[in-house]
Amino acid sequence: MRIAIIGTRGIPNNYGGFEQCAEYLAAGLVKKGYDVIVYNSHNHPHQEKTWKSVEIRHCYDPEFKMGTVGQFLYDLNCIKDVRKRKVDVILQLGYTSSSVWGWFLPGEAVVTTNMDGMEWKRAKYSKPVQAFLRYAEKLAVRYSDHLISDSLEIQRYLKEKYHEDSTFIPYGAEVFENPDPAVLNDYNLKSYNYDMLIARMEPENSIEIILDGVVKAGMERDFLVVGNTDNTYGNYIRSKFQNYENIKFIGAVYDLEKLNNLRYHSNIYFHGHTVGGTNPSLLEAMASNSLVCSNDNKFNRAVLGTDAFYFSTPADVALNLTVTLKTSPSYQQMIANNLQKIKSIYTCDNIINSYASHFESIVYKRSKAKAEKLLNPEISFLLDNF
Repeated sequence: MRIAIIGTRGIPNNYGGFEQCAEYLAAGLVKKGYDVIVYNSHNHPHQEKTWKSVEIRHCYDPEFKMGTVGQFLYDLNCIKDVRKRKVDVILQLGYTSSSVWGWFLPGEAVVTTNMDGMEWKRAKYSKPVQAFLRYAEKLAVRYSDHLISDSLEIQRYLKEKYHEDSTFIPYGAEVFENPDPAVLNDYNLKSYNYDMLIARMEPENSIEIILDGVVKAGMERDFLVVGNTDNTYGNYIRSKFQNYENIKFIGAVYDLEKLNNLRYHSNIYFHGHTVGGTNPSLLEAMASNSLVCSNDNKFNRAVLGTDAFYFSTPADVALNLTVTLKTSPSYQQMIANNLQKIKSIYTCDNIINSYASHFESIVYKRSKAKAEKLLNPEISFLLDNF
């Protein structure tokens, strides 16, 4: 089977959650014997034509010149290219800038779309943009042969909103087993003597609420902010908190070994995401023995349950910072429970196998439907029961 993955900036991951998903998934599917193509932006740091036996197709991405409009043209360029390839399945990760081209997807391939979260809820978008994203979501449902939900809440939403079934496949993470405290030297940190967050600089990731709480707590313990601040909101956040010496902005870090060590050796890991389903960075934190304090919403609670602290306001953040120490024996069970979830539910192998089964199933359904057009009902029945 030949599978094409579109909808990301490319692999290896140099951006975010969908890219991390594509990285794990593509490499795992190749190991299982599938042929996999992943579409990369032309200016992705990885310029080779393959990565871990995954075929890489670079397409022109004008986002660096045009901003958001460039994302739509990049997705169109990817679709134009995939139309030239003979593929059985197209896995579309997200729909924000691609579903407007859904009518142009090749009809001979089965299209399955990971619907991500409710993009139209993101606070960074204006009302007109939110209205467009509702329309884009509708188009993604219309032009996809099958839908994937990474959260049971998203699955429920799609059923209620569009009366469409979707296949539940969450993200996965690999257990981090080889901590190295020497990594902390690069950032002048000490084990369990700092708190942190990792996120893209966007309002819906609760960054301002978390950092307001850090200030309110009035503690000297370092607070690490990991994420690229080179955007309007990031510049605002840096400016607002620049005079607080314990708040350290270290920019984006894509080296997974470094990230896992930073999470592992932190005191509290804050997860502020408010929009979406099962977030990959949350799973990676759980897999890195983090003690998690999460934004209180149904998506995060569906994953963490009672094995985390929660916040909604800066006061909640401040309270958790002042009373919570990871080294306390009473919190070790929470950490252990989250690690067990990674080992039993959110394993990369489980996710790869689930996607593989999904692909096999939808290709079979397509083949069966074609056969039924050619054969009379009696022969088709016999083939099904042969």
